[in-house]
Amino acid sequence: MLVHHLDCGPMRPFGGRLIDGEGSVLRRARMVCHCLLIETESGLVLVDSGFGSADSDPARTSLPKAFRLMMNPQLDPASTAVAQVRRLGFDSADVRHVVLTHLDLDHAGGLRDFPQAKVHVHGPELRAATGSSDMRYRKAQWAHGPDWAVHEDRSGQDWFGFEAVRELDGLPEEILLVPLGGHTTGHIGVAVNAGARWLLHAGDAYFWQGEMSEPPHCPPALRAFQRAMAVDNRARLNNQNRLRDLAGEIDVISAHDPIGFDSHARGVS
Repeated sequence: MLVHHLDCGPMRPFGGRLIDGEGSVLRRARMVCHCLLIETESGLVLVDSGFGSADSDPARTSLPKAFRLMMNPQLDPASTAVAQVRRLGFDSADVRHVVLTHLDLDHAGGLRDFPQAKVHVHGPELRAATGSSDMRYRKAQWAHGPDWAVHEDRSGQDWFGFEAVRELDGLPEEILLVPLGGHTTGHIGVAVNAGARWLLHAGDAYFWQGEMSEPPHCPPALRAFQRAMAVDNRARLNNQNRLRDLAGEIDVISAHDPIGFDSHARGVS
């Protein structure tokens, strides 16, 4: 399997080094929406979908004004997953599966661009999102009625000390789900065995590469933002501790860390 690393939602919020650890606090910080496009024998698998083409259209966007002002997403149609899939020489219909770490608006926005794909999601996350009026979930992003594949914890098996959901319908056995609740109720990581080393897309379990080092550290504004967005901050921090213990054994990435994205985007895994 080949794994392509895509930024499907660049954001430039104010705050500079208070958010990304670089330069002046007066500059705009850099954040990414790190998605994976996996080439498998049965078609393409997209892990998270970033912002979609509708999000960049003022007439169709479902992104709240408050979010746009705070996070300053760079809503360029060329950065959407569907545009990047086409630049790689594929058709949107070649994406047979989308696997979501969670349903926050910056992760599920591209679903409308792949209406034919089966969408894999953790059951607790789908129930939380469809039953919520929270700004973080935008039901317009899945109003087209995706072909949901809902996975529950009861099919779990051990994976590096984590409970993992295996045997995902239509997906190769080298892809599995790792429940990492805390940021949202049903937040998961997506593990991919693409060769010599496992790759774990940890979604929003952490936001900045320094959180995976010892001792862990994070720019103050970003640390406060993560705490504010977490539905269970204790669980989120506990998962970070467990992920740090795995850092030497597997390759761990997050959705919004630009340093981790840059280190992988120079090629394919």
